[in-house]
Amino acid sequence: MNSPEVRRLFPTPVFVEVWPEAARWNNSLREAMLAKRASGQTVAKSNFLGWQSDIDMLRWGGDAATALRDRAIALCNSVTHDEMEPRPLRWHGEMWGNISGKGASNQTHAHPGAFWSIVYYVDDGYGGSDDRALGGELTFIDPRFPTVRMRTPPLRARLGPDETDHHEVWVRPRTGLIVIFPSWLQHAVRPYLGAGERMSIAINLTIFADLAPAPL
Repeated sequence: MNSPEVRRLFPTPVFVEVWPEAARWNNSLREAMLAKRASGQTVAKSNFLGWQSDIDMLRWGGDAATALRDRAIALCNSVTHDEMEPRPLRWHGEMWGNISGKGASNQTHAHPGAFWSIVYYVDDGYGGSDDRALGGELTFIDPRFPTVRMRTPPLRARLGPDETDHHEVWVRPRTGLIVIFPSWLQHAVRPYLGAGERMSIAINLTIFADLAPAPL
């Protein structure tokens, strides 16, 4: 019997790029983050064991942070469609740094209020190793979960000969990698078990109020 055609409705878009300017700016980003950590300023949100700055990195991250913000905005502009009318998109950006040592992770969370969220890896912490046991993957959670698994946990839709759906997708970090995803998408970071320090930068992009639809 022939298999039926698969039509994927309501996909959740995640975009990735290796930043062409990574080699130019990563040392400056690393130095800025280390200096900020040394100042003693830290916050605790979703992070467990790791260091996280406040959302003001655009104030202290220098030209490198501005360059990363500009690249993130350019990428988001290229994947954002305005149904109302063609007009320039004006974004408000928040940026913060993360440094994760052995055992550090991030609990499952989302970023309410923003439209796009971005993760950039200054240093993946793997030191060139391909060992999957080092962990630290960025984990995306199926927005339907746990509803679709509550009564029949082992069942999956068959999407192709060797593909089924699943409630988690893991993205392995890579130095220089930019990952863009909808801010409502729940995500987490698995415990990082490397010997070094993982450095990443997060950005939230929110559209300015004058581009929001008029209230009903």
